[in-house]
Amino acid sequence: MTRVPEHLAGAILTIDLEALKSNWKLLAEKARPAETGAAVKGNAYGLGIAPVARTLWDAGCRSFFVARPIEGEELRAILPEAVIYVLDGLFPGQAEFYAIHDLRPALISIEEAQEWAAFGRVYGRKLPCALHVDTGINRLGFSLADLETLLSDNFTMEGLNVTLLMSHLACADEPRHPLNERQREAFAQARALLPGIPASLANSAGIFLGEDFTHDLVRPGIALYGGNPLPGSENPMKPVAHLEGAVMQVRHVKQGEPVGYGATWDAPRPSRIAILGAGYKDGVPRALSSRSVNGPAQVFIGGKRCPVIGRISMDMMAIDITDLTPHSVVRGTRAELIGPNIAIDDVASWAGTISYELLTRLGSRYARLYAGIESEQQV
Repeated sequence: MTRVPEHLAGAILTIDLEALKSNWKLLAEKARPAETGAAVKGNAYGLGIAPVARTLWDAGCRSFFVARPIEGEELRAILPEAVIYVLDGLFPGQAEFYAIHDLRPALISIEEAQEWAAFGRVYGRKLPCALHVDTGINRLGFSLADLETLLSDNFTMEGLNVTLLMSHLACADEPRHPLNERQREAFAQARALLPGIPASLANSAGIFLGEDFTHDLVRPGIALYGGNPLPGSENPMKPVAHLEGAVMQVRHVKQGEPVGYGATWDAPRPSRIAILGAGYKDGVPRALSSRSVNGPAQVFIGGKRCPVIGRISMDMMAIDITDLTPHSVVRGTRAELIGPNIAIDDVASWAGTISYELLTRLGSRYARLYAGIESEQQV
């Protein structure tokens, strides 16, 4: 990715690595005595795998989870000593790639287990792996029946070095959802079939369900990056991503005049409008556009929240700053789009999506800055 200089960017993304480290430590304390790993798939949820992984390693994290083997290769070059699990399992015919880069596939089927064991025999040693059992989310993983079938296959099992038994919660962010308990019980059945093997069930929200869910290793993701693992409650995590848009122009609009494509917003009074250099190319969802009246979306500028007005376009957006004091916003002033005053979960709610999608879809034109590392590590 070409680095965009701050002075040439309309939008600025700052990643607070000290907040990231603090979030990991809070989760590690909450999950104790379980080990706390980290999900860094999707380029560390869009925030940059290299600085994020190094920060988490410095904080004490030793087990990392990626989705694809190519992500594992990239992470291995950054952290030579880390334990790296590939959540999407073993890609067909790619066992050698995993072995070369010391990646541990989270095996999801008997076919994958047989392929991994067979390659290990050719490779000359039993290679480490996880077994991923599905307990009710009905995505990837062994059914309990298939797991029993695998365990009865002595030849295949003798070729596996199983270092983790894992599953994934579907509704951990809804503590009272009955599926949580059903999944816990199903996972307990799976654990009974593999006594002594370390177990992992809890994601970010699962950590807060208590010790019946944390087991030996937890795998936080969104909470590390500032998302709220407790929807409906105060967020215990610190914001990590700070997205700002710089003011390109301040305009005076007469009462009744429209702003933006489609003329969806008309000024209800003589208004001052700030045009920001951030649009959907920069990761600002078009769904934040306001309709005929001010929608729920807001930014923080001049010490106050101001509404987003009109449609979000590719390169810019408009906000109503009429209620701010004159001259408090000028060309070059930055507006906070995501950060300590505009929570990422609020922005996601306004856009009808989730914080995961917002982070992973942040654009590539902004200046990307990192707080808490040396300048030569900026990417």
